[in-house]
Amino acid sequence: MNVQRIAAFADGSSGGNPAGVVLCSALPDAATMQAVAAEVGYSETVFAAPAEDCWRVRYFAPQVEVDFCGHATIALGAALAMRQGDGVFSLQLNNVRITVEGRRTGTTLTAALQSPPTRSRPANNDLITEALRLFGLSAEALDQRIPPAIAHAGADHLVLALCSRTLLSAMRYDLSAGQTLALRESIGTFSLIYAAGPQLFHARNPFPIGGVYEDPATGAAAAALAGYLRDLCWPHNGAIEIFQGQDMGVPSRLGAEITSEPGASIRVSGGARLIHPASAAS
Repeated sequence: MNVQRIAAFADGSSGGNPAGVVLCSALPDAATMQAVAAEVGYSETVFAAPAEDCWRVRYFAPQVEVDFCGHATIALGAALAMRQGDGVFSLQLNNVRITVEGRRTGTTLTAALQSPPTRSRPANNDLITEALRLFGLSAEALDQRIPPAIAHAGADHLVLALCSRTLLSAMRYDLSAGQTLALRESIGTFSLIYAAGPQLFHARNPFPIGGVYEDPATGAAAAALAGYLRDLCWPHNGAIEIFQGQDMGVPSRLGAEITSEPGASIRVSGGARLIHPASAAS
């Protein structure tokens, strides 16, 4: 099958989080999709097939299927725009229906997804203690304006807001220990952030549950964070920008638009770039 490789949330002609994109007439069986995702080796590969009034979509990390992946959805939007032309495409995920808008202007690709509904809840003290130990942090490292929380937008993310950019840059953890904690708590990513201003954030997103040390751009976590900031009544003024991947040498930029309606979908947008032409995967 043909696998397109597209970096989502690219910063111009560089950076972004690579995703595999497979457009097919019918979805293969789960074992085949899992094997292809493992062979591609990106944090996620998305598979999409036309259905009656939408595209049926499934996402696979190298080691596990996930219900929603933001950067792979942006990559899918770019792929659909190249195939179908500019438009808004309805996507049926495992548990919810969302949309992605894809546009192509010359060689420039952009996409914007509407996330699943959002919700958040405070993280319990035991989880906070374990997460701080995992990352070698003390309680004093946390930004008290944004308390640790489980934020959801299609998947659960543990938000840990740090009080300095230096602490964020120094992030380290043991992948195996992170995977154990993430599996036990069903955590999609650990969303470590630094608030550089009311509308500007720096982020790092370990993804150990998928066997990935860190993602350079994470649309699902961006949507979850935006929803959590809305729940906190943070002064976001309707939008935030997230810089991610700089500490990995893979600069990425994500935009999130936030309405005032509690729990409503978040619009997450960014650029996309082709890594190289589609290739065959067994």
